[in-house]
Amino acid sequence: IDRIRLLCGELKRAPEKEIPFLKEQINILYKRCRFLQLAIGFAVMSIFCVSVVVLILFSTYIFNFTFEVFVKVMFVTNLLCLILSLVFFLLDIREALRSIKIEINRSFSSTEVSS
Repeated sequence: IDRIRLLCGELKRAPEKEIPFLKEQINILYKRCRFLQLAIGFAVMSIFCVSVVVLILFSTYIFNFTFEVFVKVMFVTNLLCLILSLVFFLLDIREALRSIKIEINRSFSSTEVSS
């Protein structure tokens, strides 16, 4: 988020030819923020589901209640949340690499123009 703020500040005083590059970097960073928000949210939900499963299993042992279906549903939900969290982390990594590739291409093209 701080990097987005920094780039937005640079955008105001950037030369015209730099504006498309800065806008693209800002868009990528914002997209990464959303991916990370989703990844962390799903990871938290996964931890919550595991905690509920442990609590229910403990209650089943102590009070002899059977919540078999609920435990199964929470366990499956836990795994789905974990998988989604990992997917969004991978999407974030992909966007980070895309951003670096743009930076590398920009550096190479500015070097060629200067020569």
